[in-house]
Amino acid sequence: MYRSDQPEWLPALDVTPPPRQRRLTVLLRLLLLIPQFIVMAVLGLVTFFAAIAAWFAALALGRLPGWAESYLSGYVAYVTRCNASLYLLVDSYPPFSFTDPRSPVQVEFRPGRLNRLAVLLRIFLVIPAAIIAAVLSAGWEAVSFLCWLVVLILGRMPEPLFEATAAILRYTMRLEAYFLMLTPAYPKRLFGDGASASADGAVAGAASGAARGWSATRPLLLSGGGKVLLAAFIVFGLISVAVPSGESGSSGNQGTTTNAARP
Repeated sequence: MYRSDQPEWLPALDVTPPPRQRRLTVLLRLLLLIPQFIVMAVLGLVTFFAAIAAWFAALALGRLPGWAESYLSGYVAYVTRCNASLYLLVDSYPPFSFTDPRSPVQVEFRPGRLNRLAVLLRIFLVIPAAIIAAVLSAGWEAVSFLCWLVVLILGRMPEPLFEATAAILRYTMRLEAYFLMLTPAYPKRLFGDGASASADGAVAGAASGAARGWSATRPLLLSGGGKVLLAAFIVFGLISVAVPSGESGSSGNQGTTTNAARP
């Protein structure tokens, strides 16, 4: 695994969308992924304890030990591939493996030196990014039926929808990588890569694609439509998060009024 001490290098995501998706696999996507959900639940429990041990090690060493790098990076890669299938970005079934060079979803990490103070406070530092990721996920889920229906009817994911969904997946992956100390770089570039990042990413992405036999999608450049959809996901996410609390508040007020009216 390539090591780097450049704190601003962000974990990279390559997603190669299929030209067409099989409508049957789209129709049954949730059912087909049930075994993956079970495996992720088991691995999540293992990762909880592994992350605690890795946190103590990183606090003492200023970096992740080799075993932690290998396991945690593989776990994040596996979860990212499952989420890519869940989000309808790819049609191929995610492998039950931490590594698969043939998968259309690849991630790249460059673990290096870690700031011990940032490691100590990691659970607090990650809160703002975790809130953003939660809003993004809630927004996509709020319109997931429409997204599923579009892909089912067209047999493919429209480019703006692909861009916005890939941006959400990449940000979530970067959040997990930061929380698990696989990178010192805080999650950023939700709305795509800038000019300088695009130049570097294009070279890395081309090399990555050539090595695996497919064209990588790095850097992530969002069109106007993709940015609008991503902003819409954020709005839907904020609404879906706010509405339940408002409804419970109303129910609580009604209950208080009813109780007060009783003799």
